[in-house]
Amino acid sequence: MDSKDPAASAQQDTASGATPAWAVSTQFALPQPGEAPPRGQPDAPSPFDVCHVGVVLRVVLGVQLVVALGLAFGAQGPADALARWSQSAVVSLPASLLWLILACSARNRLARSPEWAQWLGACGLGALVGGLAHAQALWLEQWVTGVPLRIGWPLVPPVLTGAALAGVGLAWLKHRAHSQLPAHAAARLAELQARIRPHFLFNTLNTAIALVQIDPQRAESVLEDLAELFRQALSSPSLRSTLADEVELARRYLGIEQLRFGDRVTVRWELDEQVEGAEVPALILQPLVENAVRHGVEANPLGGWIVVRTKVQAGQAVLTVSNSVPLNGPSPATAGHGIALRNVRQRLKLMHDVQADFEAGLQRGEDGRQPPVYVVRIAVPLPRTAS
Repeated sequence: MDSKDPAASAQQDTASGATPAWAVSTQFALPQPGEAPPRGQPDAPSPFDVCHVGVVLRVVLGVQLVVALGLAFGAQGPADALARWSQSAVVSLPASLLWLILACSARNRLARSPEWAQWLGACGLGALVGGLAHAQALWLEQWVTGVPLRIGWPLVPPVLTGAALAGVGLAWLKHRAHSQLPAHAAARLAELQARIRPHFLFNTLNTAIALVQIDPQRAESVLEDLAELFRQALSSPSLRSTLADEVELARRYLGIEQLRFGDRVTVRWELDEQVEGAEVPALILQPLVENAVRHGVEANPLGGWIVVRTKVQAGQAVLTVSNSVPLNGPSPATAGHGIALRNVRQRLKLMHDVQADFEAGLQRGEDGRQPPVYVVRIAVPLPRTAS
C-alpha cells in the first residue's frame, strides 16, 4: 500500500498545475485561472431578451394602451377616440415592432454594456423609432392632403415620447429579469433539501459500502453519481441548462435508485436527439423523476415503472415524465405538497413566458379498467438549429 500522504499529494498536484486525482474521480473539477465557461452552455437571461412572443405582446399592447389614453383627452366621444386610435396605430404599431427588432438584434451587446449605456441605448432606440414614426405620419399626411412636410419642433415631442416609452419598457424588462432570481433561489433551496434528505444519502452510502467488496468499480460509479448530484445542487452557476444535461443528471439519480430498489423499479428512456439543445431552467428534471420514485415506486410494495420521453411536437420540444400509481392511491406518508411542481411551473413561466406549457396530473384509461398514470408534460421552444 502506498504510504504517501493524500493531503501532501493534493498540495503538490495543485502547485504543479495538475488536477488532483480526487477531483477527477468525483467530478469536482477545479477551476483553472482564466478558464472560459464550457462551450455550448446557455448564458443567463438578460433584460434585453425580448425575442419572446409574450414580451412582444406585452410591449405592443402597453404602447397601444398609452397611445389610446393620450388620444382620448382630445376626442369628442368614444367613436372619435376609436377613430383617432385606429389612425395612430398605423404609425405606433410599426414603431413598437421596430424597437423590439432592434433591441433583440443588439441584445448581446447591450447586455454586456454598463448600466448607463443600457439605458442610453434603449432610450436612444426609442427616440429613433419615435422620430421615424412621426416622419412616417407626416409623409402619409402629405400623400393624402398635399400639405408639405414640417421639420422642426413637431418632431421633438414624438422623439421624447419614444425615449420615455423605451425607458419604461426597459424598467419593466429589468424587473422581469430580476424577478427570476428569488424564484431560482427558492427552487434551488427546495431541490437541495430534497437531495440532502438523510435517508437518500445514507442509503446511497450504504449501497456503495456493500458494493466495495463485491464490485468496486460499480461502487465507485455510485459515488461519482452522488458527487455529481451534489455538485450540481451546490455549485451550478447557470440559470439555464439543456435537455441533454438534465437527462444526464436524471440518469445518474435513477441509476442510484435502481440499485436501491432493484427489480421493483423499471425505467424506460425514449429520447429524441432533435430536442437535446432545448433550453430549460437548470435542475428541472431531477425533481420530477424523484417525485416519480417517491410516489410511484417507493409507495408501492410491488414497485412501479417510470418513463421519460422527449420528442418534437407542434414545433416544440416536449418532455414527459410518466410513472405508475399505487392502486390504493398515495399514502399520507408519501403524499406531497406540490412544492417541486410549483417551482418547475414558475421557473418555466419566467424563462419562456407564454411559449412554455406545463401540465401535471393523473390520467385514467377511457374504459376505467386500466390503472391510473401520473404524467408531467413540459413543452418549450425548440433550439434554433432544430427549428
